[in-house]
Amino acid sequence: MPWWWGSDHMEESECSVVEAGAPAPGSPTIELGLKRLSFAYQGLLEIPYDIILEQRDTLEVLDLSYNLLDESPALLVELEKLSTLILDCNNYTAHVKFPYMPSLTTLWINKNKISNLPIIVEEIRCKFPNIKILSMMNNEAAPSYFNGGSLTQYIDYRQYVISQIPSLEVLDDTEVQEKERELARKTYRMQRIREGSKKRKELHH
Repeated sequence: MPWWWGSDHMEESECSVVEAGAPAPGSPTIELGLKRLSFAYQGLLEIPYDIILEQRDTLEVLDLSYNLLDESPALLVELEKLSTLILDCNNYTAHVKFPYMPSLTTLWINKNKISNLPIIVEEIRCKFPNIKILSMMNNEAAPSYFNGGSLTQYIDYRQYVISQIPSLEVLDDTEVQEKERELARKTYRMQRIREGSKKRKELHH
């Protein structure tokens, strides 16, 4: 059983920020028709849906990084054109519940509080069926040199994620190579076979 079953290459200063689009303090309105909107570094405890959903017809990139968010972003389901969601540097755990969003192709959720890899990967796989770029660096579930993980743990992590989300083209800061994809499929196919065999033996005892 892999080391992470129960429970980065990005430095802290590298958490990404999209161009600012949030209203300035005291500004009562924000222009409509925006494709990119940023609420980074706002100290937010809640997602400002009142402003975000005004852009539901056009919004493609939403940046909520560097806040204090931990609520599941359920109402983002109304953003039918959203392709990129940036949640870096918040308080999300592996138990976050995303809405089903087939339009989303890029998710950044670096430096949160994600410790259970299978749970978060299953959520992402089910809710974002067309995801191509996923970055989870600086989470406990994504070990690397930068957060004390070993090379073996890092390789196991990548193989597991790639095997579970076949549509991925980039994981963290590294492109998914075809040979890596093939190895991941083979590794986890063999693991499922071994686990199935073990269960059958236990049933017969």
